[in-house]
Amino acid sequence: MDPVIVVGAGPVGLALSLCLATQGVAVVVLDEGAGTDDPRPARTAVLRPDTAALMARLGCSTLRDEGARWVGWRQLRRKQQMRQLPLGEADEVRGAGGAGGAETGFGAGADAGAVAGAGGTVGDGERAEPVHPSPLHLPQHALTRGLRDAAARHDLVRLVTDSRLDSLEQDARGVTVHTRGPGATWWRGSHVVGCDGARSTVRKLLGVRFPGRTAVERHAVAALRVELPWPGEAVLHRQPPWRGGGQEVSARPLADGVWRLDWLLPARGDLVTPEALVARVRDTLAGWCGVTPPYDLLDTGVYTLHHRLARRWRVGRAFLAGDAAHLLGALGTQGLDEGLRDAENLGWKLAHAWHHGASETLLDSYQAERRTAVAARLRAADQSLTILRGGGGLRTYLPGTARGHDSLLADGHLGSGPLGAPPAYPHSPLAPPYAEAHTTVDTRTGAPVEDVVVTAPDGTTVRLRDRLGRGKVLVVLVAPGTGVWDRRHWLTAGVMPRLAKAVAGLPSPAELLVTESYPGASAHSVLLVRPDGHLVVAFGGVRPDELYAAADAARGGAPEISSSRDRSDRSDRTANIN
Repeated sequence: MDPVIVVGAGPVGLALSLCLATQGVAVVVLDEGAGTDDPRPARTAVLRPDTAALMARLGCSTLRDEGARWVGWRQLRRKQQMRQLPLGEADEVRGAGGAGGAETGFGAGADAGAVAGAGGTVGDGERAEPVHPSPLHLPQHALTRGLRDAAARHDLVRLVTDSRLDSLEQDARGVTVHTRGPGATWWRGSHVVGCDGARSTVRKLLGVRFPGRTAVERHAVAALRVELPWPGEAVLHRQPPWRGGGQEVSARPLADGVWRLDWLLPARGDLVTPEALVARVRDTLAGWCGVTPPYDLLDTGVYTLHHRLARRWRVGRAFLAGDAAHLLGALGTQGLDEGLRDAENLGWKLAHAWHHGASETLLDSYQAERRTAVAARLRAADQSLTILRGGGGLRTYLPGTARGHDSLLADGHLGSGPLGAPPAYPHSPLAPPYAEAHTTVDTRTGAPVEDVVVTAPDGTTVRLRDRLGRGKVLVVLVAPGTGVWDRRHWLTAGVMPRLAKAVAGLPSPAELLVTESYPGASAHSVLLVRPDGHLVVAFGGVRPDELYAAADAARGGAPEISSSRDRSDRSDRTANIN
């Protein structure tokens, strides 16, 4: 079987290659660069808990190296004083320790200094609200290096440097691409995925349009080593009163006393000179610290954010992912997060096609799910920009209070609400039709499942998230009390034998897991979970026929294999690379 060809060796391309290789698929990664990444401290990545967990599963070692840090947020507003929560409240909201430093959150309450713990609460002195876990912040070159190292260790991933794509052809059996460079040659693959950035050559060769908005936001950025009053805690300061503060400035901590500072600039303002940027640094540090403390300026830059969405994400055997398919990032939304979700979504579907064949429904579902989710994110950001940056429209949308104003900003930065929450696919073409056997749990259909503790039939106890990405659907039985029973007893008791037989007969590879409880689920509920962790459906009991039908829907129906040669090709796991 020919390998999958991934064009682009940034975080998204490397993550996709590892998603595929982990599921037994041979991959060729074509990198137009030399295979190295220049350290740029001012270019950083923010990962939500789901994408950070994906990176960990793929073996990215830098997530908990000295370059990565779990951070929460503090908001500052003009003419308001910071304060800490009372000790008792602070103890209640303190989250579990991550890689580096205190976990505190973005205070969206009426008082500027309220703090929150990862996975805990936001307090305003009067009430507390739940918030999402803190994001992970790390230099992008460190993330890329960790993924590249993981790919280099994998036998099924071949990294080819100094190879720039210049031709792409498709036929009924696969794709043929040509690269130029020192080793110019033709490559043959089963599919090709363009992860080659905003100026994607793959997208251009496919003739796919890339419409959208230009210069939605513009930021000046600096990375510096300095001591600030909020160790381990990110800061978003609205309307700072000092000269040159602009409308908004944020600070995110990295390791070794390094901070990244961002200033929101006018969309079409003057060029930011090095002198002007240094003045911003000094004024901002003085505004926060009273005087400008000693600092070491490591890196600077100015970047412009665009909002664009490719018209098509699939053309035959060719796909687009990451910045090649979408650009976003205003109001704290994270384009890299969405690109990594593209990789996870497409990875299991291409792996299924590679091993077992796939229906058009399964392959089309990538665009249907991911493009719809990113389009919704872009719409939410565009609508919020009118509210947050337009001034006069605020009361029209959020009458009488600024709390909603702050919450919109918190959505993007913390990974909650329409600007930041992990996507759900309730209207996916892979969703099974409604049946009376279906039941409801606290996770809605198509949404990511909760990361509960599960037990596998071999007796190992792990987190549910650890079983994702292996090319198998997961069948989770909710069975209170099994944790105190000897495995020899509960495997042969109650509904387990019947369920195990049903799982063995499913049309896709599946794994049976057991959990003591799941939010909103009653005893003997059965959850069917996709390889990427999204809930297919929940059943009120063991329903073999309905379970089979749901698993068949989740794979897009029976695969479409055009010839007997295709069948024999799929049994050959050796990459045939020209």
